[in-house]
Amino acid sequence: MKKVILITLLITAIIPVLGQEEISEPFLKNEAKILATDLLNGSFVLGYERALGRHLGVSLMLGYKSKDGLLKLSGLNTEQLKTEALSYSGLRVIPEVRYYLKEGTDGMRTGFYFGGYLTFMRYKSDFKGIYTNENGNFPFQYEATINTSSVGLMIGYKLKLSKHFNLDFLIAGPGAGAYKFKLKEVTPAPDEFWIDLNDALELYSLADLINADFDFSATKNSNDLVLPSFRYGISLGYSF
Repeated sequence: MKKVILITLLITAIIPVLGQEEISEPFLKNEAKILATDLLNGSFVLGYERALGRHLGVSLMLGYKSKDGLLKLSGLNTEQLKTEALSYSGLRVIPEVRYYLKEGTDGMRTGFYFGGYLTFMRYKSDFKGIYTNENGNFPFQYEATINTSSVGLMIGYKLKLSKHFNLDFLIAGPGAGAYKFKLKEVTPAPDEFWIDLNDALELYSLADLINADFDFSATKNSNDLVLPSFRYGISLGYSF
């Protein structure tokens, strides 16, 4: 009788174990994210990523930049032209396609990835200062608008922090873009201002770095340029 009771207890203990199947963590196809590094520059960028399988994903990021932030473009400072620092604001839209090298088997896509992106931006800034020539000092003000459409490649790494959270490191995102610069008159400057402006932009560090060839004039207040572009950053993501 004791043996029967012992065997019954053993069977009762073993059956639940035998009946258990290995339960894998469910694959989370959706992800909401915020571009954390851009917050320092007064930019608020939110994104949504959707899995199209265990390797492929598409995402869309939308952002707004205020005039606040740590990064500001220094103003022009020559004998003829002295301007304030440029504080710009505007909108940014970035669609992406990503391919993850590691198959998404641990609940979300993680590890190294590469892909491509498009960027559409529209920024505005006040461009004002003092222009000096032999006739005196002339305050001026223009409303500067920059429209950009760029395309590029990217490589990054996504690190899983918990069941739902991750850090997404966009390591490098080189590309090229079509830039349109336009100045709208608010307080005009003398006609010779435009010649000195083009000369000052050639000496400007950013323009010198990208070898931009500006050609503004009294009758031509816009310029179209093809310039290099680059993306990087760290995003905090929540998968669901």
